[in-house]
Amino acid sequence: MMLNFVVKDVGKIKGKIIMRHFKLFLQIILLLNLAFSWGKTGHRTTGEVAEHFLTEKTKKEIQKILQDPSLAIASTWSDEMRSNPDFRKYNPWHYANMPLNITYANSKKSSKGDIVQAIKLSKSKLKDNDVSLEEKAFYLRYLVHLIGDIHQPLHVGRGEDRGGNDIKVKWFGDDSNLHRVWDTNMIDNYQMSYTELSSHLLLSFSSENIELLSENEWIDESQNKVKIIYSNVRNGDYLGYDYIYENFDIVKIQLFTAGYRLAGTLNEVFDE
Repeated sequence: MMLNFVVKDVGKIKGKIIMRHFKLFLQIILLLNLAFSWGKTGHRTTGEVAEHFLTEKTKKEIQKILQDPSLAIASTWSDEMRSNPDFRKYNPWHYANMPLNITYANSKKSSKGDIVQAIKLSKSKLKDNDVSLEEKAFYLRYLVHLIGDIHQPLHVGRGEDRGGNDIKVKWFGDDSNLHRVWDTNMIDNYQMSYTELSSHLLLSFSSENIELLSENEWIDESQNKVKIIYSNVRNGDYLGYDYIYENFDIVKIQLFTAGYRLAGTLNEVFDE
């Protein structure tokens, strides 16, 4: 009897251990899926908006390079490739962390590259007739993505909190962080597909009041916005409807502006 009891008890313990590991495995898979999905709607919205401002010549060049004219689909490629070890060296291209009291022009530049350096490099590669179509496809996909990133203010946030990733907040009671709130939480709360959101933006905003400017000026614009964002949130804050009411118009304007400037950049690269 004692032996049977011990065997049954051991079996229960093993079962609990297996179940605990299985739950942990499911949590890891869920986190990975969330990581790959972050920012897709925003980036694809920017790409979709851009397509409305492209010249016919630019559209033909994009088709020749990508074999698929959809900038919306191209916009998320660089994030989807982040799990590939060969692409990890490009991770610093997605942001530029610097103190809030100096401009990008006066900041110390990373030897690994940053978002402004990557945009400039991508443009130069796309203009170079000696660069292969395969290589141009790489730089075009990155350029589409990075122009979206540079208009998300937390991509030019402080280095000490990793652009708001280390500022933990509650989003309608769930764990989140300030960077994620601006990358996806507010956009996801809107519950629109990227085609619906881009159509809404095209009806809501006009390009007449938007200057194309340069990547150095884009990052300074975003830095001015991120100063305000930092000043209004503290670690542990509960964010919800009030935060959306006060900030989501900024998100929409940034998405539209990024799309318009993406189109202007591509027209300058391919049609001038």
